[in-house]
Amino acid sequence: MKNHQLLKATGHRPWNLPKESWKFYQEWNQAIFMHWQVDTQELKKHVPPDLEIDLYQDHAWVSVVAFTMENIRPRYLPPFSPISYFHEVNIRTYTRFNDKAGVYFLSMEGSKWLSCKVAKGISELPYRYSKMQRGQGIFKSGNAAANDHLYIDYAVGNKVKEKSELDKWLTERYALHQDSGKSVNEFEVHHIEWPIQQIAIEKLKVSYPKYDKLLIGEPLLQHYSAGVQVLAWGKKKFKI
Repeated sequence: MKNHQLLKATGHRPWNLPKESWKFYQEWNQAIFMHWQVDTQELKKHVPPDLEIDLYQDHAWVSVVAFTMENIRPRYLPPFSPISYFHEVNIRTYTRFNDKAGVYFLSMEGSKWLSCKVAKGISELPYRYSKMQRGQGIFKSGNAAANDHLYIDYAVGNKVKEKSELDKWLTERYALHQDSGKSVNEFEVHHIEWPIQQIAIEKLKVSYPKYDKLLIGEPLLQHYSAGVQVLAWGKKKFKI
């Protein structure tokens, strides 16, 4: 889908597109979503007090999302292969700020050191480098320094024809909220509604010691998506 067509596909959004021009294009492809319902009080230990934890029917959620970043580029430049393509794993929760429902990243890992350095420098998002491998039905990630490990053996199933309210609540998020010392940074993004499929997790290892009181047992819900094309706007800083 061309960018001008993407900008016209807005009926699914909870608020209007920003008035400013978008600054970055990227693709979030072959995405594996795994969702845990978590204890709200435990989650508060990991989320800045300036952000409100968003709840679904009085329950907090944390998700592990593994996917492949492709074709990242500024608005008027082509992608640059050493930076623009990499695998990513993020651990995110759901927040509200400025009356917008968004996501907050507890952890962000990328498979290229240079991509992580550039992304962190531009965005102030908490990127760090981890070794990753992706093959047919397999996704692996490991960070020896933090003792963080992820292994997913999976099979993709049929298209989800009718999404539940919870499916949409967990996936349709068009803002990122991140703390950076003296401010909360807000980023707005736009894409079509995620096309999701069923996914069977044949084998799963999720070991993140820092979040071992959140990522307990098997995920309650999981999704797969072939991906979306994404337009992203520049960060807005709000002093705290």
